[in-house]
Amino acid sequence: MSVYYTKEHEWIAVEGDVATVGITDFAQSQLGDIVFVEVPAAGAHVTQGGDAAVVESVKAASDVYAPVSGQVIEGNAALEADPSLVNTAAETDGWFFKLTLSDNHELNGLMNAEEYKAFCDAQ
Repeated sequence: MSVYYTKEHEWIAVEGDVATVGITDFAQSQLGDIVFVEVPAAGAHVTQGGDAAVVESVKAASDVYAPVSGQVIEGNAALEADPSLVNTAAETDGWFFKLTLSDNHELNGLMNAEEYKAFCDAQ
């Protein structure tokens, strides 16, 4: 499994042509206590850089962008019942959605873990 990161603080874990997407631990720490999450429905098409989900905290509401283009195969229903999963497990159980990649070449523009850490340290 390969994990990539965006400048908007999404992570994407890719296994074959299926990817799991969420927001990073850095992002959830900036947002504060998460109170609501809206994930895309299965079958929805997302475009790289386009709106894919919504996350609301006690501080702000933010869009979650699709790191790559593809078709959503599953939204994380657990987040509807317990949005705080994003705070406690942002990069594991707090994932937002899974999708089938439509163009794996889009991964080339994303950061690896080392590049993402340097990006966050510079902010």
